[in-house]
Amino acid sequence: MNDYKIITDSTSDLSPKLISEMDIEVIPMTFTIGENSYCNYPDERDLSSHEFYDRLRAGEFSTTNQISPVTFIEIFEPILKSGQDVLYIAFSSGLSGTYNNAQLAIGELGGKYPQRKIYAVDSLAASMGEGLLVYNAVLKKKEGLGIDEVRDWVTENRGRLAHWFTVDDLNHLKRGGRVSGAAAFVGTVLGIKPVLHVDSEGHLIPMEKIRGRRQSLNTLLSHMEKAVEEPENQMIFVSHGDSLQDAQYIAEQVKKKFHVKAIEINPIGPVIGTHSGPGTIALFYLGKDRN
Repeated sequence: MNDYKIITDSTSDLSPKLISEMDIEVIPMTFTIGENSYCNYPDERDLSSHEFYDRLRAGEFSTTNQISPVTFIEIFEPILKSGQDVLYIAFSSGLSGTYNNAQLAIGELGGKYPQRKIYAVDSLAASMGEGLLVYNAVLKKKEGLGIDEVRDWVTENRGRLAHWFTVDDLNHLKRGGRVSGAAAFVGTVLGIKPVLHVDSEGHLIPMEKIRGRRQSLNTLLSHMEKAVEEPENQMIFVSHGDSLQDAQYIAEQVKKKFHVKAIEINPIGPVIGTHSGPGTIALFYLGKDRN
């Protein structure tokens, strides 16, 4: 069986510790805030997530860029030359053109390395939802599954990956076109905290309007209660937009209610955070489906 490398991008919001333990490669995406551009490295070497969110709170604007085909070629080719195959698990095509750019790169590299397997799988996921698919893919690899089997597992199980999250500031969703300016104004005045999820096509969908922060957090738990499968055998991921205390509340409630195997908490990086804003809390697990 040929050796292979699992690769993802930094929108997976995985911690440096997990990345090292899993022996994967993470391609940093780029973002611009103020007059400077930065790479979204998992170790935050360019700009810390805390500083990034502080700058958003102060009124600065951020924009993001997808990974180019050239960058994918630069990352993939040395791995292929070393004799390894490549399995890239990509940020949702419903939210970015990154997956399509990876396919362009694979089309070019396939002709140069016909003996190698080069796969890209659309995670249809974001943040630590994408990360949770990567984590489980690595577990399957460690169980001895080959690259084709792991690719197929991700494709078959991505529809079970539930993403539920709530945001604290509606204005970031307004800028991204997810809510209208009027809805953002009225919602802010009334203390409305929308609950959203990522649907089966990888799109961000507003689902409910909840009054108050604590109630919105509890709504995430209610959705998990309805759909989670075998939580005692699962690693659960929680990500946050510089709101660790609320993430810890979610983690404590998940432990208490579901007796899960383990929980990982990590910040939402600047690429996802550009669109979700400070105070976002997200919960990820495998269930019957995404709902």
